[in-house]
Amino acid sequence: MRVVVVGGGYGGTAVAQELDAAHEVVLVEPKDAFVHASATLRAVVDPTWQDRVFYPYDQLLTRGRVVRDWARLVSPGRVRFSATEEVTADVVVLATGTGYPFPAKFLENRTAVAVAHLERMRADLARCENVLLVGGGPVGVELAGELTSAFPDLGVTIVEREPDILMAGDYLPEVRDSVREQLTARGVRIIAGSPLGYLPMVDVGRYQEFTVDTAAGERIEAQMWFRCYGARPATDYLDGELATARRPDGLLPVTPELNVVGQTHVFAVGDITDIPESKRASAARAHAAVVARNIDDLAAGREPSAVYTPPLEQVILPLGPDGGAAQVGTPDGGRRVLGPAEASRIKGSDLFTGEFARMFGLSR
Repeated sequence: MRVVVVGGGYGGTAVAQELDAAHEVVLVEPKDAFVHASATLRAVVDPTWQDRVFYPYDQLLTRGRVVRDWARLVSPGRVRFSATEEVTADVVVLATGTGYPFPAKFLENRTAVAVAHLERMRADLARCENVLLVGGGPVGVELAGELTSAFPDLGVTIVEREPDILMAGDYLPEVRDSVREQLTARGVRIIAGSPLGYLPMVDVGRYQEFTVDTAAGERIEAQMWFRCYGARPATDYLDGELATARRPDGLLPVTPELNVVGQTHVFAVGDITDIPESKRASAARAHAAVVARNIDDLAAGREPSAVYTPPLEQVILPLGPDGGAAQVGTPDGGRRVLGPAEASRIKGSDLFTGEFARMFGLSR
């Protein structure tokens, strides 16, 4: 069975690798390397982390192949690259994730260009006295943690339009309190409850003096800023009945088996699904395991047997290598909060880079 996986992120690579031994797998991805997004914010402040962000696809698949191109039109059974180039499929897996502003994600398809962008930004960052982060969600607080860990004397301001940080998610109040207290202890200025009146007239990640005001009239002076909000599902390439299935917000409705609704041979995984859970790497990889099993069922002439049930939200928010907070499930179905030491032990110290190095056949 030919399985075409569109998108080489966390979910797409997991599906492709799982099916590689038994199916003809084609992974369609324009980038020349997998981007470990969980490590990108550490690379903002530490150049030694660059090689833990980018993992070439060369050794991901043994039998299958990677097509380095954009999927410009995707319909059931067909992935088109241009007016004359396409690949047909028995099963299509949609795994294109979300777009997000730099530095959490990169627009560049070539690793060398993305690295040059990071290096230029770090050179500018070294000159800064104050940095503005617009958005107090997980990306904003994690970036604040990395900045203050690497540069203890750097002034960092977070502006969040909601009444507090980490409001758009199923975070326990104790997690929110712990993160806020740790950031405040590091000197981070948190301005919540009022949006900026206007965004800085400066490119993100570039050095330039600027002054902005919140809608409530609070003034902020800085030399660099980052936009830490604005995830957008990457589903504009869908064609025909798949485009019709897409919701107005760009998400795809899926069945418990992770079929796109109305499709028996099209699956979706990761951030583009309408599953009511936080968009995280672990969820995408859990989706991938369900889809791989269901594709094996289809190949054997069986009905899909695996279903995905969102687990209790497990959140790990590192604040640099040594700080952070987490909430994890308990055996009785409840949740408990972990402090900086535990968050660092689980994720903060290596950000799961060892796991992905092994996955891509590297020994980092």
